[in-house]
Amino acid sequence: MKIGRFVYILMPAAILSAFWLAPRAEILGDSSRIIYFHVPLAMVSVIAFLYAGIASVIYLAKKNPIMPDKARNSAGIGLLCAVLTTLTGSLWAKAAWGSYWNWDPRQTSIIFLLLIYVAYMCLHASLANNPARGHISSVYLIMSMAVMPFFVFVIPRVYYSLHPDTLINSEGVLKIDPAMRTALFISAAAFIFLYIYIMGIKNKMLSIERIKIERIENEEK
Repeated sequence: MKIGRFVYILMPAAILSAFWLAPRAEILGDSSRIIYFHVPLAMVSVIAFLYAGIASVIYLAKKNPIMPDKARNSAGIGLLCAVLTTLTGSLWAKAAWGSYWNWDPRQTSIIFLLLIYVAYMCLHASLANNPARGHISSVYLIMSMAVMPFFVFVIPRVYYSLHPDTLINSEGVLKIDPAMRTALFISAAAFIFLYIYIMGIKNKMLSIERIKIERIENEEK
C-alpha cells in the first residue's frame, strides 16, 4: 500500500523530531516529550470514533453490509488509541503533578469514553448470531459519536482542570515553540497515516474473509 510508505517515513521522523528536534521544556524537561505521542494518539482516537459513527450512518442509509465491520475496525483502533492516550496522560500527570491519577476532569471524562466503547465491543460480540447486529451496533455507534464531543471537548473545559491549556487557545493562536510545533505536526501526521494504514489492512482482510465465506456458501449450494 502506498500509504505504508508515508508511515515508514513519517514514524521514524516523528520519533527523531520528538527526541532530537524538539527542545526540552523548561519545567518538565524531557518528560514533556510525552506530548508528541499523547496528543497524536488522542487525535487519532477521535478520528477513529468519528469514522465508526459515519460508517454506521452510511450503513443505516444504504444498507451496505460491510460498513458495520468497518465501523467495528475503526472503533477498535480508536479504543486502543484512547487507552494509550490515558496511559501517556498518566505518565504526564506523574511528572507534572506527582501522581498518576488525580480524577481531573479530562481524566474522568476519558474513563467514561473508554467505558462507552468497551461496552460497544461487548455488545457487538454478544450479537454474533443475531441478524440485527449490524443495525443495533450502528445505532449504538451513532449515539456514541454524538456524545463523544461532550466528553472530549466540552466537559473538560466546563470545570477547573489541572490539565495544561489546550495548544490552541481561545484566540486561535498556537502557543508553542516553533521546533516543538514542527515536531508535534510531524508526529500527528505520522499517527494519522498509521491509522489509515492499519484501517486499510484490516479492511482488506475483511474483504478477503467475506470472499472466502461466499465461496464456501457457493460450494455448499
